[in-house]
Amino acid sequence: MAGRLIIYFKKPNLKDRWFWGDRYLRLLVHFFRKKNISSLERVFINLCKSLKVKEISYIKNLPFNKIREEDKIIVLGIGKNVLKGYNRKNKIIAGIGLMTHPNDWPTLFKDYPIAVYLQHSAWTANIYSKWYGENTCKIWPVGIDTNYWQPHKAAERTHVLIYVKFLWHQEQHKKELLNPIIDFLGQNAISYQLITYGDYHIKAYKALLAHSKAMIFLCEHESQGLACQEAMAMDVPIFAWNQGLWLDKNLLAWGETEPVAASSVPYFNSTCGDTFKDFGEFKLGFTSFYTKIEHGLFRPRNYILNHLTLEKSAERMLTIINEVY
Repeated sequence: MAGRLIIYFKKPNLKDRWFWGDRYLRLLVHFFRKKNISSLERVFINLCKSLKVKEISYIKNLPFNKIREEDKIIVLGIGKNVLKGYNRKNKIIAGIGLMTHPNDWPTLFKDYPIAVYLQHSAWTANIYSKWYGENTCKIWPVGIDTNYWQPHKAAERTHVLIYVKFLWHQEQHKKELLNPIIDFLGQNAISYQLITYGDYHIKAYKALLAHSKAMIFLCEHESQGLACQEAMAMDVPIFAWNQGLWLDKNLLAWGETEPVAASSVPYFNSTCGDTFKDFGEFKLGFTSFYTKIEHGLFRPRNYILNHLTLEKSAERMLTIINEVY
């Protein structure tokens, strides 16, 4: 590859919340608690892993004034400040975490030499393409570390894992979906464990997956769904709530006046598990899903190995780089 590959990922600067200087105290608390890595930071980490697996050299967060004319630039976020001060002519492959919706930054392609904007899946790419124009968006799924996320053959699978990631209307979803599911499992003498997004450490999640017969995945929608795919990599079949629409509370503020199709499992097929739209469909479909598990009919890890490995993610990124440069 001619020129260097330079990747940028910077977290937003912490601001004081309650009193002057409290951001420094919060940094200390986060350090000692070993707070979980955010999904956006995991995207950056896994991109670096992908490039390393393919033996592709790269530089992280090089000062803008040290960029050479022939260098290739990838900027993943988080927030608008990542590009502040960028005054080079080098085209930029940008994406994922610069903004939540293109209406937050409608002039992005005018403000900087953006070549393409990355999104993880088709349904989110469609949103950005609608605002920025045709051919402005490229789909790039981040890779899953299948060496770390792999099944333990000796582990006994004893329970169903319920993964809860309600983004909005949490109490309503608990009442109408989660609690009825828990009652259903109890009535059918099915042992379960429950885990909530943002409230666990990776090692604990992996340990639960090692003993999981299946995972019930409860999230309105995902641009990719790393936690779900980590479970699939450990060969855990998924029964996913997939209600089908983008439900962000800011839709109208962003100018989205028409329903937008969305998915909680944008990378998924019949070998990975099944889906349901509401609790009624859950009741109708769970017995069939569970029977398929007992007969060994699902192969979710194979899906990950065929589509979402670190190697395949790096290959896709290289294709995008070659198309841009």
